[in-house]
Amino acid sequence: MAQSSKNIAVLGAGQIGAVIAGMLAEQGHKVTLADASDAQLGLSVGRIFATKVVDAGDLAALRAFLKEQEIVVSACPYFLNRGIAQIAAETGTHYFDLTEDVATTAYIKDLAAGADVMFAPQCGLAPGFICVLGAEMASRFDSVKTIKMRVGALPLYPTNALRYNVTWSIDGLINEYCNPCEIVFDGKPIAVPALEGVEGVMIDGVAYEAFNTSGGLGTLTETLAGKVRDMSYKTLRYPGHAEIMKLLLQGLGLADDRETMRRILNRAAPFTHKDVVVIFVTGIGERNGRMEEDSIVLRYDGRPELGAIQLTTAAGCVAMVELFLAGKLPAKGFVRQEDASLSDFLSTREGSRLAREARSSETGDFAARFASKRAA
Repeated sequence: MAQSSKNIAVLGAGQIGAVIAGMLAEQGHKVTLADASDAQLGLSVGRIFATKVVDAGDLAALRAFLKEQEIVVSACPYFLNRGIAQIAAETGTHYFDLTEDVATTAYIKDLAAGADVMFAPQCGLAPGFICVLGAEMASRFDSVKTIKMRVGALPLYPTNALRYNVTWSIDGLINEYCNPCEIVFDGKPIAVPALEGVEGVMIDGVAYEAFNTSGGLGTLTETLAGKVRDMSYKTLRYPGHAEIMKLLLQGLGLADDRETMRRILNRAAPFTHKDVVVIFVTGIGERNGRMEEDSIVLRYDGRPELGAIQLTTAAGCVAMVELFLAGKLPAKGFVRQEDASLSDFLSTREGSRLAREARSSETGDFAARFASKRAA
């Protein structure tokens, strides 16, 4: 997909933002990575994009910065995204973010209703790529009974009591462990508590537990309303993790003291590049007059230079930017992740990378298998 060069701002120079900036710069765009911390930006010295000190919480400074940008990608904590989206609307800057926060997405949806630019929140992995896969799974049946989506971003070698290492935003992690979770049950959208619904899952010989977390379904509850009887999203972790997190957040009340919880996770679950991302989507429905089950199982392994969660989140976001620039998404207003078909998603540079680098228990290459299924 040939694209003209754009001025693109990436806000947030953390583990994901810097990777997004690099991917976009490699495609020929004029990218500026901005962060409130000059020290954090210093970690990106020598990259092929510019850097600039901008505090995303300072709306006046942000307004001056975004006036020069055609697209902004927020890789900031979710609580900054309302202000960023508001300024994007004022400056006529197309907007993407990585938020899992349901309330923030609802605010952006209302903001987008009367805007002349495009707003695509919830890019990345979950929500993000998983929503594209979930919509694809629903499309494989004449009528859909059940869709289950399970995603885990995990250390390859768990060594601490939590059996977990933080590989993305600590604020986002705490948020999804605390807020109500949307599912579809018996045809109706309902809210269920986070950290509940624990179930055992065995994937490729590895035992995991899965439990409710907030935001992973994105807007699929709306998109598939009336089309699926039961649909859920759960996070995959190694067994025992949910019980410890319930003790900390609920038993000790740290859901109401997130700063203390943040310090605990910083100390107890340090960042690692030796991580793995597991994606497991199953669907049950009627096809050609009989009930059938289908599945998508993908795994990504981190490398020293690029963690698995960095790859999947950044590539999922950049693929949506590519689709927008190629005219495959609405030019303005609110955009859902599932507005992108899986075939279009995989045709982008970064989407095709996700297909190539996936390991799967199913035989053959993911992209090739998908193409053959669609042809059939």
